Amino acid sequence: MSISTFIRDNMTEILAEWTTFAEKAAPPEGEMTKLALTDHAEQILSAIALDIETHQSQQEQFVKSQGEEIDLDPEESAAAIHGRLRHASNFSLLQLSSEFRALRATVLRLWLPRVPQLSSDTIYEMVRFNESIDQALAESIVTYSERDDRTRDLFLAVLGHDLRAPLATITLVGDLLAHAQTTPEQIPSLAERTKRSAKLMSSMVTDLLGFARLQMGAGMPTERTVLEAVEVCKTAMADAQAMYPNAGMVFHAEGDLRGAFDNIRLQQLVTNLLINAAQHSNKGTPVTLAAKGDDDAITLTVTNIGPVIPAESLQTIFQPLVQLEPEPGQDARPKTSLGLGLFIAQEITAAHDGTISVTSNETEGTVFTVRFPRAR
Repeated sequence: MSISTFIRDNMTEILAEWTTFAEKAAPPEGEMTKLALTDHAEQILSAIALDIETHQSQQEQFVKSQGEEIDLDPEESAAAIHGRLRHASNFSLLQLSSEFRALRATVLRLWLPRVPQLSSDTIYEMVRFNESIDQALAESIVTYSERDDRTRDLFLAVLGHDLRAPLATITLVGDLLAHAQTTPEQIPSLAERTKRSAKLMSSMVTDLLGFARLQMGAGMPTERTVLEAVEVCKTAMADAQAMYPNAGMVFHAEGDLRGAFDNIRLQQLVTNLLINAAQHSNKGTPVTLAAKGDDDAITLTVTNIGPVIPAESLQTIFQPLVQLEPEPGQDARPKTSLGLGLFIAQEITAAHDGTISVTSNETEGTVFTVRFPRAR
């Protein structure tokens, strides 16, 4: 049996192994459906089978072996679309390439026992199959890398844009302080504006450093001590309020809130959630922070009333560099929207052995819930 015929006749079995491997490789945040895990695997395999059966000259084989045949226009191949979707699902490049390695091994492992004896034709088919797998992998990597580059460029553009505003404020205050007509009564107000801008920039830099450390595999550093979470929440609320003075913020505390936390990281977590809520709240509606201590856990919830987050966005909201599209009628995205705040919040929660989740609907608003189990 030729390998192309084998692939078509045993598509279900091969796809089952593909899906199982993809499920193990999938990022832990959020659950992917079976359809999303399988993705374009059937179309990729069908294209590989067709490519094996297509006549190929020695020159064409040489060009393909040199990686010079990757042309995604005018219509993207299934493998190219797969690479883009795997990037959107937060797969790493290593996980993407591992899928094709597993697919190669699966097909050969299932096909070779059905080959009566190795012949020149068998070897030729194996060569063509490996060429086709490599071609599909290359096409996936191209679209994955293009999306990765686009995300990075967008992030740098956002960073430059969002740092410009507080820098402009600090420059303006400096000019006013140097102006002879500035009165002593104006100085406190100018100082408050400078302080607010500095806090905003400091928050952005803190998130950047945390993201860089996580990208390098160093993990989120934590040093946990027993402390009162109420005081940390109050400090975080003061920081968020300083950055968004026009946002009404309400704090409720209930029960025993003493736990083992990293003081700085917990404050960063709550501040990020409050800033995110303030950014997306409707004008005139408060942001609510509630802390509740039970026998088995300490739970923090941050609630705001604003545009409902679509269900598909809830699956990716904690991924780094993800930004929600503005609602119709909104001219610009919120300031400091680097797309790192919620990612950092998730990593801090994980470092404390906790869980973080989000719900969003018109009745209750958008609610982020962080649960820290008590140490036994």
